[in-house]
Amino acid sequence: MLAIERIVRASPADAPPEAPLVTSIADGQRLVIAAACRQARALGIAPGQPLAQAQAMVKGLDIRPADPLGDEALVARIADHAARRWTPLAAADLPDGLWLDITGAAHLLGGEARLAAAMQRRLARAGLTTRIAIADCYGAAHGLARWGKDAVAIVPSGEQAQAVASLPVAALRIGAEIEERLTRLGIERIGELLAMPRAPLARRFGMTLVARLDQATGRAAEPVAALVPSEIPAAHRRFAEPIASAEAIAHAIVGLCNALVLRLTEAGLGARRLRLAVERIDGTVQPLILGMARATRDARHLRRLLDARIETIDPGFGIDALVLSAIAAEPLAATQIGSDDAPDLAPLVDRLAGRLGPAALWRSAAVESDVPERAVRRLPALAAPRGGDPWPAHWPRPIRLLDPPEPASAVIALLPDGAPARFTWRRRIHRVVCADGPERIHGEWWKRSTEQSAVRDYFRVEDDAGARFWLYRRGDGVDEATGDLAWFVHGVFA
Repeated sequence: MLAIERIVRASPADAPPEAPLVTSIADGQRLVIAAACRQARALGIAPGQPLAQAQAMVKGLDIRPADPLGDEALVARIADHAARRWTPLAAADLPDGLWLDITGAAHLLGGEARLAAAMQRRLARAGLTTRIAIADCYGAAHGLARWGKDAVAIVPSGEQAQAVASLPVAALRIGAEIEERLTRLGIERIGELLAMPRAPLARRFGMTLVARLDQATGRAAEPVAALVPSEIPAAHRRFAEPIASAEAIAHAIVGLCNALVLRLTEAGLGARRLRLAVERIDGTVQPLILGMARATRDARHLRRLLDARIETIDPGFGIDALVLSAIAAEPLAATQIGSDDAPDLAPLVDRLAGRLGPAALWRSAAVESDVPERAVRRLPALAAPRGGDPWPAHWPRPIRLLDPPEPASAVIALLPDGAPARFTWRRRIHRVVCADGPERIHGEWWKRSTEQSAVRDYFRVEDDAGARFWLYRRGDGVDEATGDLAWFVHGVFA
């Protein structure tokens, strides 16, 4: 499921529900299913199945190419996060698993059950489904996590053999050839192998089967190479005497930014989020978080952003140390700059976001929708619009849409297609001197059954004071099923 959930995470949040999703990969001269979503599995599609057969079984499949390297990169990032948050001994168990040695760490996090629940909650917020098994040995945990019945399995110490006895022989990681030979003999469960003499098993199937049995039951150790977490680029500055003035803090920030940029350059990274930890002499730490619209390692730009936030720092009785770290960084390679290139707006966006807040900066993008309030979405300030159609040029839209549309009262209009001659909005009477319309917009019945007969008639009007409004009437003015003839102000023109 990891490959499917990675694709779902990358999809826009406002994307409509998709068809059953599968990924395909080449297997010799044919394409086979690499991964399938729950909906596709419920329809009988399983990994390893020929793609042509799956297409014949289910029409309209959403087929994406498999990306094993992308899946491995996601597992590596999760392992790195686990090594920082839960235990330093973590490793990727490819293609879709994670190995953690929580010996001596579980009790620090409330015990094994609470640790497993915390892991599930954390990964669920990232859109990932988890199955967790905790056992004395890696072999038992590996099999229970993938073939066990429970989403969370905690095996008491020394009871690995009983826990894995009901699992299929595939849980031993013995390879397809040995599995097939065992199946031909009618051996399907690990418990059946544990009841057999070891010497005949070794003679007939080799030492691999015996070694895997020992690893699954804890009789033999299985070395796993733990991941070494990548170090967060950071710069430290400790003072011989506590500082408290804004000038001293600004002077220290200059050196911190230069040192951090040097580390980022050596690693080929650019900072997307900074954390300035202000360590005071009373033992408290005041964190200061800054985000950038685009990865950067421009020391001058970083200094400007930090200088603008110095006034928010409370030095207390004095600052003992400052630590500047890039808690979020991205690969950043050198780029060619030409004389005709457009100016880079990222520094301006960062400075405005520092003053106004990140939520205050965004750009509009068109969405393919007939309903006006659904035809616009917000994107980050520097994001490029993706998809969508431009707004109709012959029916200009107002620069400001009201959300939700506000009701207009005391409307005088000639049915069914007459523009309003007068209306009251926000306790003020507006007399219309000119109007265009109607522009009829039907409900999107393919999205909501309640909009099957809904109709809106929109008018652009100008009152005697020169203000221009965008109004609509709910209903076509003839059929009561299309609307109740209520009027609303939906937007205001400049």
